Amino acid sequence: MKIQMQEYLLPTLKSGPYGITVGSDHALWFTENHGNRVGRITIDGNIKEYPVPTPDAGLSIITAGVDGDLWFTEYKANKIGRISTDGEITEFSLPTADAGPFGITAGPDGALWFTQIIGNKIGRITGTGEMREYLLPTPNAFPSAIVAGPDGALWFTENQNNKIGRITTTGKIVEYQIPTIGAGPVGITVGSDGDLWFVEINGNKIGRITTKGEISEYELPTANARPHAITAGRDGELWFTEWGSNQIGCITVNGEISEYPIPTVNSEPHGIVLGPDGALWFAEEINQIGRLISL
Repeated sequence: MKIQMQEYLLPTLKSGPYGITVGSDHALWFTENHGNRVGRITIDGNIKEYPVPTPDAGLSIITAGVDGDLWFTEYKANKIGRISTDGEITEFSLPTADAGPFGITAGPDGALWFTQIIGNKIGRITGTGEMREYLLPTPNAFPSAIVAGPDGALWFTENQNNKIGRITTTGKIVEYQIPTIGAGPVGITVGSDGDLWFVEINGNKIGRITTKGEISEYELPTANARPHAITAGRDGELWFTEWGSNQIGCITVNGEISEYPIPTVNSEPHGIVLGPDGALWFAEEINQIGRLISL
C-alpha cells in the first residue's frame, strides 16, 4: 500500500497533543496534555485552540457525544470536560477523589462512559452532568481505553490486570484474560468484522476479541514498537500508533500487518482516528498533528 503523510505544527509550543476524535462539525478535535488546551484542526489544516479553565488538568482522551459536543477526560484535575463546537467549556468533578479519568466514549444509551485508572471504576455521565460509578471486580486493574461495542455493551482494556473488560449499560461486568502475560493493553476499537481490536503496549502485539470473549493475537514486525491507540480505517483495516518505533501500523482482519515511518523522528504518536476526508489523523506529542492518506 502506498501512503502519504503530512504534519501540522501546533501554535502552542510543547502542547503535547494526545487524544483525537472527529467532531459534529467535521473537524478534528484533540487534547493538549501539556498545553492544557483543546485544539481543533480542519481537514485543510486550520488550527484553533481553547484553554481549559482548570490549570494543569492533564487532558487525555476526547470523544464526540450524541449531543454534538466533545467530551474529554482531565486525568490530573479529576474531572470530565465538555466543549461545544463554539469553544464553550464546562467541567464536571468526579465523585471519587483522585480517580484518574482517562478513556471516554459515547455509549449506546446516550451517556458518556469513561475509565478511572486510579479509582478502578467505570464511570457514566449524562449530558446534564449526573454521574454513576461501577467498581471493577479485580483491584488495581488500571482500566484505560473504552469503546462502545456492537453488542450494546462497553468494552475496555485493563492495563495492569491483563484483561479485556465488558460492562453493560446496567453495570454488569465480565473480564476476559489475555493469553500473553503482561501484555499491557491500552487502545481499543471496533473493527469492520464486528470484533473488538486492541493494542498490547508491552506484549508488542495487536489483539482481537469477539463479543463471545474469544481472543487472537498478532505479533508486530518491529520489536518494542509500543502500540498505543487504534482505530478502524475506511477499507476495513485497523490503524494504530507505535509510540516506541515512531510508526503508524496497519492490520487487516486477516492479520496482515504493515508499518509506515512518521517523517518527524521521535514524534511520540498517541491518539489516532479516521477523519471525514478518509485520512487517518493522529496526535504527535512532539507538538504536531499528523495526517496519513492511503493512495
